Amino acid sequence: MTTNTAHAVHQIARPTGFPTAADFTYASFPVPRPGPGTALVENLLLSVDPYHRGMMDGGEGGFELNTPLEGRSVGRVLASRDPGLREGDLVFHRAGWRTHALVTLGVDGTRKLRGHDGVPLEAYLSILGGTGLTAYAALTRTAALRSGEDLFVSAAAGGVGTATGHIARLLGARRIIGSAGSAAKVRHLTGTLGFDAAFDYHDGPVGEQLAQAAPDGIDVYVDNVGGDHLEGAIDSLREYGRVAWVGAISTYHGDRSPAAPRNLFEVVHKSLRLEGVLVRNHTNLQDELEDFLVPHLRSGRVGTDTTVVQGFEGTVEAFLGMLRGDNLGKMLVRIGA
Repeated sequence: MTTNTAHAVHQIARPTGFPTAADFTYASFPVPRPGPGTALVENLLLSVDPYHRGMMDGGEGGFELNTPLEGRSVGRVLASRDPGLREGDLVFHRAGWRTHALVTLGVDGTRKLRGHDGVPLEAYLSILGGTGLTAYAALTRTAALRSGEDLFVSAAAGGVGTATGHIARLLGARRIIGSAGSAAKVRHLTGTLGFDAAFDYHDGPVGEQLAQAAPDGIDVYVDNVGGDHLEGAIDSLREYGRVAWVGAISTYHGDRSPAAPRNLFEVVHKSLRLEGVLVRNHTNLQDELEDFLVPHLRSGRVGTDTTVVQGFEGTVEAFLGMLRGDNLGKMLVRIGA
């Protein structure tokens, strides 16, 4: 890569089922020059996220073909004609999946990073980024987790799952149970991240395994999977339990409408509450999230929990690997120092 050439990932075909590398291409173009009110950013870290899969099908709000994809990114300002940004500033923005981008402060989520001493850059795309903000909003606003309550989180070894575990522990959760997709991930949850119990959903019916892990039930479920996980959680939830529904990984490569749990009437019988979580509705919590977590990041009590792929040319494979579940924590791509 040269200093005069920028690179981007383009989607060139709509995936049928699980995406493949043939659905994408790497394109080159001249590094753009900032016009009035914009700044040129060199991206340093890119995020690849489950939500990208749904947008690749097109439709309203989806990705267009043969144009640079978008995604969360952290970059450094190289040149600026935006009065709010100066050369050298670190910014969070959404023009990722490319090496260079033009951004405007306050537009499409672009913001200058507060730059906390002792906090690694990866944190701003993981536990201090949209991933952590999703978990924080799910626990403190949607589910209103209280000290002493028991929590279950699915896809617990992924980005939102690991952040949920950390934040729930800091909020005083009594027991934290997680599901994951391999024995190694289960060991990571209990041995490294401090989950009280975890299970591999491949080992048997989710509802039965959850009942064994939480024989007295749970109060809150943070759902990243849907399907049989949601059904199992409804069975285990105590009266007045809450479900914060973040995602439905089980449906991402096929039918976009998850089958309704067979025990859905238990929502009425137990006076349960089920509410969806969209992180874009909670951006006002960003400073609160950072004030809450930064002391624990500095002390080492909380980690960034990331899997980092080196080099922009690894972006597509990082995305596919994230969908396969190859990552522990948040999957990122590092393309600059």
